[in-house]
Amino acid sequence: MDYNGIMMEIMIKLMLAVLLGAVIGVERGYKSKPAGMKTHSLVALGAALFVIVGGYVFYDFTGTQVSFDPSRVIAAVVAGVGFIGGGLIIKRQFEVEGLTTAAGLWIAAAIGASVGIGFYLPAIFTALLTLLVFHGVGLFEDKFVRKRK
Repeated sequence: MDYNGIMMEIMIKLMLAVLLGAVIGVERGYKSKPAGMKTHSLVALGAALFVIVGGYVFYDFTGTQVSFDPSRVIAAVVAGVGFIGGGLIIKRQFEVEGLTTAAGLWIAAAIGASVGIGFYLPAIFTALLTLLVFHGVGLFEDKFVRKRK
């Protein structure tokens, strides 16, 4: 593939990561949670870019294909997003807040990383499952599991 083709593929990956991040951030924004569409989009975008750059960096600097472990890049993304998510979790008296939003950011990073390595269908399917969990499981939980204040 030529340089322009590679750059076009990278831009499409980044746009898909933003779109999928926004899709799962819709529900959080609708519920007025601290991290909505913008935050989820940026997390997915950043994760995708780190994975993409991690895949190309060795080739660009050495001029040859070098064997490396791409899971290290993904592990660093997971740790970084875990740090951000940890800052969202707050304990107030006997209730914990922000846990679902932190989990949403974590999954947005996973979706972005999946797009970054080219796993488009699993990323799209995961975004849809995330919406189902955010909205569908939340409705089920509200109706049958526990009553909220």
